[in-house]
Amino acid sequence: METHCTNPMIHRAYDALKKLSADEETRQLAEMREKALKDEVSALDAARREGEKRGEKKSEKKALKKIALNLLSMGVLTVEQIARATDLTVAEVECLQHPDQADESV
Repeated sequence: METHCTNPMIHRAYDALKKLSADEETRQLAEMREKALKDEVSALDAARREGEKRGEKKSEKKALKKIALNLLSMGVLTVEQIARATDLTVAEVECLQHPDQADESV
């Protein structure tokens, strides 16, 4: 490193870097720690994305059930037609039709 830099913090950081680089075991430990930190960040990011996907699917399912309830209340379509229109199963639509018999509500 050029010695004409006047910032003492940069000089200390450079000296620390030289010491770490000179000691092979310390350098390997530092690389392992850095890799572990990157792996942790990656795992947390993957978990966050998975959680977002689950939340989106849950919201979508809830919206489809609400549409199915509206269609049921209109009384124009059959349960099978509503199931086809909403991508819900016939059983799911039937549970919406008789909420007192269902385990899960909208």
